[in-house]
Amino acid sequence: MAQSLSRPNRADIVARLCDLLSPEQVVTDGEQLRLASVDRFKKYQSVHGIFDGPIPAAIVNARSTQDVSKVLAFANDHGINVVARTGRTGTEGGLETAVEDTIVLDGSGMDAILAIDAENMQVTVECGVPLQVLEDKLRAQGLTTGHSPQSKPLAQYGGLVSTRSIGQFSTLYGAIEDMVVGLEAVFPDGTVTRIKNVPRRAAGPDVRHVVIGNEGALCYITEVTVKVFRYQPENNEFHGFLVDDMATGVKVIREVVTNGFRPSVVRVYSPDDARQHFSHFCRDKVVVVFVAEGPRGIVRATSDEIERVVSQYAHERVDPRLIEEWFGNLNWGPDKIEAEKQAMLAEAELGYTTEVSVDWSRTVELYDNVIRRIRTEFPAADDLVLLGAHSSHSYQTGTNLYFVYDYRINCEPREEIEKYHIPLNAIIVEEALRAGGSMVHHHGIGKYRAPWTAQEHGSAYRILAGLKETFDPNGIMNRGTIFPLDA
Repeated sequence: MAQSLSRPNRADIVARLCDLLSPEQVVTDGEQLRLASVDRFKKYQSVHGIFDGPIPAAIVNARSTQDVSKVLAFANDHGINVVARTGRTGTEGGLETAVEDTIVLDGSGMDAILAIDAENMQVTVECGVPLQVLEDKLRAQGLTTGHSPQSKPLAQYGGLVSTRSIGQFSTLYGAIEDMVVGLEAVFPDGTVTRIKNVPRRAAGPDVRHVVIGNEGALCYITEVTVKVFRYQPENNEFHGFLVDDMATGVKVIREVVTNGFRPSVVRVYSPDDARQHFSHFCRDKVVVVFVAEGPRGIVRATSDEIERVVSQYAHERVDPRLIEEWFGNLNWGPDKIEAEKQAMLAEAELGYTTEVSVDWSRTVELYDNVIRRIRTEFPAADDLVLLGAHSSHSYQTGTNLYFVYDYRINCEPREEIEKYHIPLNAIIVEEALRAGGSMVHHHGIGKYRAPWTAQEHGSAYRILAGLKETFDPNGIMNRGTIFPLDA
């Protein structure tokens, strides 16, 4: 735990925030503060009522960019740590309050859809707009953002952009950084910065990327403009196949993607991972999934290519209706999160994921090395009830691997994170870096992958560190996220 940089005491911070905004915007309820001190990385401790980290001084519910500016300027003047949040779906500790007397600055109330511009195919929203709300409104007009992470029912735009999120249709539409046209952000001194909406420009480095993915460690995102696309679900075609091994599955998806085709969904599931999704048909095989989406002619051409590539390998066909049914129930809303909490309490079992990326040539090697190391080196390997992976986002040069691990918890709830989650996460990160890949594909660095940030970037780390020194010289923005506490 880091010592607070704050000069005012806790009561003074609360009083000053109430003066800056209004008292009803400042939350000091003990239970809400405890819940605000963690995110889903510590979901097992949280469901048992264990909150060992620093409890924030207050949650501030911002209603406008001006509110955000006032709070950040106050915090910057007095050395008070600030954690930015919107939808609260973070999974990597990025929302943890690692410093005493932190202000949790919540933008969920900034939830206006400011403009839907169908001519220029873009939409502008405040940071607290839920993705599901925007998507429902767009689809009613025959449009879509193309962004569909599993957290879609809960996630909000500030968090989606700040963590470089990705959606289930990324191979067609891209990730959030491909969708963002322009944005507005507030820096620690209270300065409001706007990056204008243009199709493209060559006016120096792309300054959007100072803001996209900053995880609240450099600035607070208040407004976002993203692209929209035609929504044509009537043309969708679903494909599923069983193949013998991961190497074959990876070859199939690589050939489809590198030949220039862009199914919206391109996935390969290892046998262990497949069993939790496709137990009714997978038969301990590797499962390959595609969805072709878009205009009818493109969908037909894409489906033809999928069939051509798969025909080169031994395979079994899966009824497309089974794939469509599975995909329609993949997202996580409040109901699934509540069910997970009840299961954790009743069964003392837990599931997590760690997602990384790697070149095509080392994908199977990375998969094999992670599984081998966990099976042979992880001290509590006998407690694992699931260990597998899937590829769910592919590119011309490589793919991601989304490792999944479930385990029985044979320790006190307080000890779970150190005994299981942290060492499992570390093995996957280490092997991704050893393979020349990235230690994180789309969940963000948070606080639990921050020890490897310098290794991830190598000689380019000085660029990242320079951004922190320039834009947050007093170090008030989400200490411990991206940049380790001892950096």
